[in-house]
Amino acid sequence: MTVLPAGTPPRSLVVWVPDWPIVATTRDGDDPLDAAEPIAVFEKGAVVACSAAARAAGVRRRMRRRDAQARCPQLAVVDADAVRDHRAFAPLIAAIEEVAPNVQVMQPGLCALRARGPARYFGGEAAAATVLAGAIAALGIDDVRVGIADGTFTAEQAARSGTRREDPVRIVPAGTAADFLAPLPVVVLDEELASLFGRLGVQTVGEVAALGADRLVERFGTRGQWLYALSSGRDPRPVTARTPPPELHREVAFEPPVETADQIAFALRVPAAEFVSRLGAQGLVCTELRVVLTGDRGERSERVWLHPGAFDEAAVVDRVRWQLAEQNHLPGQLRSAVGRVRIEPEAVDAAAHHTARLFGSGPEERVHRALSRVQAMLGHQGVLTPAVGGGRWLSERQRLVPWGDVAGDLQAGERPWPGSLPDPLPSAVFAEGVPVAVLDDDGDMIAVDARGEPTAMPTVIELGGRRRGIRTWAGPWPVIEREWDPARARRAHRFQMVDDAQGAWLLVCEEGVWQIEGRYD
Repeated sequence: MTVLPAGTPPRSLVVWVPDWPIVATTRDGDDPLDAAEPIAVFEKGAVVACSAAARAAGVRRRMRRRDAQARCPQLAVVDADAVRDHRAFAPLIAAIEEVAPNVQVMQPGLCALRARGPARYFGGEAAAATVLAGAIAALGIDDVRVGIADGTFTAEQAARSGTRREDPVRIVPAGTAADFLAPLPVVVLDEELASLFGRLGVQTVGEVAALGADRLVERFGTRGQWLYALSSGRDPRPVTARTPPPELHREVAFEPPVETADQIAFALRVPAAEFVSRLGAQGLVCTELRVVLTGDRGERSERVWLHPGAFDEAAVVDRVRWQLAEQNHLPGQLRSAVGRVRIEPEAVDAAAHHTARLFGSGPEERVHRALSRVQAMLGHQGVLTPAVGGGRWLSERQRLVPWGDVAGDLQAGERPWPGSLPDPLPSAVFAEGVPVAVLDDDGDMIAVDARGEPTAMPTVIELGGRRRGIRTWAGPWPVIEREWDPARARRAHRFQMVDDAQGAWLLVCEEGVWQIEGRYD
């Protein structure tokens, strides 16, 4: 039995996947990159990770983008994305937790466990490390390293010090953490202080420990005490296991597959109630619902549904029924019977934000319930609400969307549209332009020349055989669209005019033809 010195931290096991940002880019997304190609991930203009092919071409970490591309012109440049890295790392954590529980995610590509439990279960530390490395390799990861030592810091350095894929496990014997860390460069302790230590003549971790706790605390305060604990192999940090996220999705499999929407909806009532209750137990409600239908032949129909409030059991079942009814209009329609239905929350919100208010919510709640009830009876397209979308022409900006939905093109209304009409907008918009004539003092039709100027001063508007004098006018403002496409190109000019009867009009002159686009009331 090995007797550990006083203050020796418990044994830790660290699993590390080198160059994880590169691995994540080759595993995430619809069109992942090829790991064999030169790839570099940049953050703030500097390389934070690069592939083996990029390193062979001379690309290194912390290298500026210009220098990296000069070394390797064919380098694939990828922006750092922490969300992508965590998302791609989640399946690996799930695979590790199937073998050994209580995993601490230190960063994407790096996690730690307490070594005692897996070592006792698998018959030794080496056997436990081999099993964990095999679980990661089974997911298609070619390079994975495992380190076991006293404390998480030493175990991490042991994993990172491995140089061969064929021998991914490195075990530091108990009680020898300080000896193992001593020859390592001081940069592994603290990158910010590495240059300062270098100017002081301290180059290795062992030399930092030799300074003693008192001198480090005197110079760096509590940070110095932390540096001494790490450099001497007495990492005080325990392994803090993560709490796995709750399983909020629900899935129903049909054997044999079902073709009738009513049968699917009936079978989904209990899972939908469980889905809502699971969210409620976490103090959450679902505001965006993802429904995935899988056909008997493997085809998928996937859609995200929105709700003006929060989904309840009936609303979940209705969305599944509507998605089944709209299969003939969806791009990914099913061509066979439904074999599996999966419902999962795409977006959630705190349940406290959706509780009934004491004052001010009566009429709004009644309107919501009435529209939702009518929509449940008539279908998804049964209740439409007006909304403003994007576009340069007023008729293009009018949209009718199903109650509770937010169409993707409506978000374009918040983007800049060169040539669009600024506020205030006309109160009346004509779906089709009303023909009108704009004349000068001689009764001749006015046009806009090639330089964008009116050919004469407009004085009269002729609408429906009735002439009205023009008191004031402004314009023209050009609207030029799709000049690169002769079949769809459009060039027109807008005018604002006020007639003698105080009527305000928005007019459009296109190729010498005048029309009324809107009226100001």
